Amino acid sequence: MSHRKALTLEEKIALIKDNQNAHGLSVRELADNYKISKSSAANILRRSEELLADYSSNCNKGIKRKLKDENRQKIDELVFEWFTQQRAKQIPISGPILQETAKQVAEQLGYTSETFKASNGWLEKFHNRHAISFRTINGESALVDNSTVEERTQRLSTILDGFDENNVFNADEMGLSYRATPDRLLVLSKEE
Repeated sequence: MSHRKALTLEEKIALIKDNQNAHGLSVRELADNYKISKSSAANILRRSEELLADYSSNCNKGIKRKLKDENRQKIDELVFEWFTQQRAKQIPISGPILQETAKQVAEQLGYTSETFKASNGWLEKFHNRHAISFRTINGESALVDNSTVEERTQRLSTILDGFDENNVFNADEMGLSYRATPDRLLVLSKEE
């Protein structure tokens, strides 16, 4: 072959399934069908368990390569675990928050600010590896706990009982934006 071709995870799974079918194709036939070298096809078949596990987890199916450094892979796993925990609690996560968390995790694993930088490039690749995308927040309703609203409404009505109706005003559309949550947050593709 004149040039290298990297298969996506989805293509690798299709290759594995083609080999596992009742008429199982040979390594040479698989290599020809997928336009890769025979050694690449054999390597994919050798790693089939690992690839199937990646495919069944929440991994991006379009990914072509995995992190090679085990320690960096550990950072990736821990940050993704933290991210999914925060999203389960409906906590909005922005890119800079994710980068800062990655730096803290790396520091706990013995990296310095010189050896691991959670750069914008790292963030973009992290998004791709885990099928994470940005979503614009269109309203506050999804982030509000209904029980809190009911409790505060009752408390407000008792406070307002001491005031004349002419002295009660609504200031709904104003607020202080100091340290406000970002208007765009990161979400898993399946959350959209």
